[in-house]
Amino acid sequence: MRQGWSGAATLAAAIGLLLLLLFLMPALAPVLAWLSPDVDPPVYRAASFPRLFVSHAEIVAASSLASIATALAAGVFVTRPAGRDFRALLGAVAAIGQSIPPVAVLAVAVPILGYGLWPTFIALAIYGFLPIVANVIAGIEGVPAAVREAADGMGLSRLQILRSVELPLALPVILAGVRTSVVINIGTATIGSTVGAVTLGTPIIGGLVGDKLPYVIEGASLVALFAIVTDMGFERLDRRLRARGR
Repeated sequence: MRQGWSGAATLAAAIGLLLLLLFLMPALAPVLAWLSPDVDPPVYRAASFPRLFVSHAEIVAASSLASIATALAAGVFVTRPAGRDFRALLGAVAAIGQSIPPVAVLAVAVPILGYGLWPTFIALAIYGFLPIVANVIAGIEGVPAAVREAADGMGLSRLQILRSVELPLALPVILAGVRTSVVINIGTATIGSTVGAVTLGTPIIGGLVGDKLPYVIEGASLVALFAIVTDMGFERLDRRLRARGR
């Protein structure tokens, strides 16, 4: 119980710090000006940090949902008798997709889709697919055969076994893959600003291009806190699921 309260307090503190920086970043202007007196203004002002955060979160959420949906469909399919022959192919495709840097995906997508949101969405959806599909397959195949046999003996159909037995038991493993994918994409989404997407990477890219270190610090600190808060949130969700499973 004490560990649970400690984790909740730490998560609340991280969320509080993130919100403070999002809404009160201008208050740090004197400190940032002292660090880089040649930068004027010391706080990024082309767009508000709450707006950048919301746009960043929307891109990550949309691409993550696409990755989850496709990974669940593909993972379930290759663990069925009709799709087992495609498992090796799926693994090869996913591995190839993961080995391609997101920057390369952006470079290919921009001439087709233009600048803005869509190239970033495609790059993140592809990049987030592998951790999830790998855990979907591992989670479903990790369900004990005796459990499946018991469910079959109760007269459940294959769809009912999948929905009521396999997926619930595999959920903690699947969630671990989703957690890895989402946290990685929070950091990776920053490069979307190089092709016109509005994210927390916008001040980072602007700072790098204009040699303005405070902008890089502001954007990077918010991205790091966003990733930390998200990871801690998934950790608490995982604990609850495992406790309920026990």
